[in-house]
This record gives sequence, C-alpha cells and structure tokens, in this order.
Amino acid sequence: MDFVALPKIELHAHLTGSISRQTLHEIWLDKKAAGETDLQDPLVVMPEGKHDYDLSSFFPLFGKYIYGLLTDAPSIRRATISVLQSFLRDGVVYLELRTTPRPTPLLSAEQYVSVVLSTISGFEASHPRLHTRLILSIDRRHDFATASSVLSLAAARRADAQALVVGLDLCGDVNARPGGSVALFAPLFREARDSGLGITLHFAEAEASAHEAELRTLLSWRPHRLGHVIWEDDETRREIVRRKADLCLELCLSCNVQAGMVKGGFEAHHFGEWRSVEGVKISIGTDDVGIFGSPLSNEYRLVAQHFHLDARQICALARESIDHIFGGEQEKERLRQIMWT
Repeated sequence: MDFVALPKIELHAHLTGSISRQTLHEIWLDKKAAGETDLQDPLVVMPEGKHDYDLSSFFPLFGKYIYGLLTDAPSIRRATISVLQSFLRDGVVYLELRTTPRPTPLLSAEQYVSVVLSTISGFEASHPRLHTRLILSIDRRHDFATASSVLSLAAARRADAQALVVGLDLCGDVNARPGGSVALFAPLFREARDSGLGITLHFAEAEASAHEAELRTLLSWRPHRLGHVIWEDDETRREIVRRKADLCLELCLSCNVQAGMVKGGFEAHHFGEWRSVEGVKISIGTDDVGIFGSPLSNEYRLVAQHFHLDARQICALARESIDHIFGGEQEKERLRQIMWT
C-alpha cells in the first residue's frame, strides 16, 4: 500500500516540534552569518538519526534552543512554510497545527500568531489541496493571566474573516501543575467551548499527569478530543467509552515508543487496546515529526505492520476523524469527497 498517496488528516502536530533539523540548520546558518546567534548548530544539538528523546530531554530542546532560533518574522515564516511543505508532500489533506503564542525579543505573542496565520493563508492559496487550521495552546506552566491572553487571542482570531484559529489546547511539561492543579484553567476552557472553539487536551500523557483528580478535572471540561491517553485509570477509561460518540483520541505511536512513554515497543502501544473498543474514534498523529522523525505516512505503515490492518482497514482508519476536526461542516464535506474517491 502507498501510505504517502493515502489522503490523510493530521490533528496532533506541534508547529515548532515539526520543523525539520535541516530547516533549523539553514535558519541557524543565516543567523550565524549575520551575527545574530551564539547557539550551536542544530545538527550538533540534534544529530540526524537521533530520535530517542524522553520527556526529560525533550522539553529543554524548545525552551533552551528552538525558541532561541525562531525569534523574528522571517525565521518563523520560513519554518512554518517548511512544515506545511513536508505535510503536503506526505499526502496530508487537512492539518491542524498547534502552537503556544509566545513573545520573542522581536515579536509580541499576538505578532507571532499573526505571522503564523498569514503564512498558513498564503500557503493554502498556492497549495489548495492542503487546508491548515491553527490550534492555540495553553501551557501547563502558564499563570492564569497568560493563559487568559491565549484564549483572548484564539477567540479574536476565530472571529476574523478567515477563521483559521479553530481550537484551544492544553499542553506542556507534564510535571507542571500536578495533582489536579490544572483546575486553575477550567473557566478558560469552559468559556472556549461555549464560544465554539474546539477543545483538545494532552491527557494522561505520562504517569506524572495521570493523577485521578487531574483526569476528572480535564474530563469535566467536556473536551472534543484527547491526546495520547496512555495512563488512564479504569474509571476514566469507562467514562471515555461512555462519551465515545463525542470524543476522538489522538494517538501518536512513534513519539510514545521512542520517548519511552509506553513499554514493549509498537506491538504494546495502546492503539491496539483502543482499537478493540467498538465505536471509539482514533486519529493517528505525529506529535513532533522534527524530533521523532516519523511522518504521518510512516505512522500508518507502523499501524498496518504491528496491528495487522489491511488496506481497507487503513483507509477506514484514515477517515475516522473527519467528524472530529475543528474546521467546520464545509471542510468535513470536502474531506468526505477526497477520502472516498
């Protein structure tokens, strides 16, 4: 089966984690030549072929390095175009990128979002097969005021003419706000849902973020989608199954296996367990293809190989998430036409 040619939907991809090492290297070369960075070459910091980053080594790559390169509009635009091109080449027809609005030494958080959105809009005009929408992320480390500003940005951008911002995400270091203290953000996610934004949450991603109080809190926000869903307990699992008509699970195989988030290799990935639950919808995602090196076509290949899915089952799996995108009914109909022909 040609997994690249298969029309695919990508719902769990972080913008900065999806930038290729070569693109980061090229940005670094330009900044180095202009005397604008003292960072090491990305190909030294993240050698080609190294993908075994665990959660302790993963998050520092961003705060200490990648964000230090993407400080101005040209570098952010260049990186975003590169990410969009890679998904397009890989056969993705609908993409929901997520990113945390962040100020840089040269841009405000609002300007950062504007650069990303204008780049997405321009790319879609030239490459209409790939439609891209943006999810803004609240980081678990945010204080309430910062998180509230992310919601304000999302609500304002959702209301503009193009409506490219479609959702709100909770992400970040799983060790931040443990034991249910993410309840701080509950009013914001409830307001976001009431305003029509899609809600997706990093959920039970690691043992540190699987405290019973946290799982109950996150489910109380009535999310539309859950990402990772690795360390759920029995009661949470029953609740997810009960809500299966309204929920979609974003599962990321290579990220989970290579980062040691699941044990026993691909065959032991919880995709197999959730796949066996009738009615539960699954969307396969890459999470951070720039870090873990597995494009979406390869994620489908891994699913087919390790869980013995034939071509018919793979095509059905690719279509499962259509009804759970945040891009609206017109976009869902476009995908039904593309993915049924």
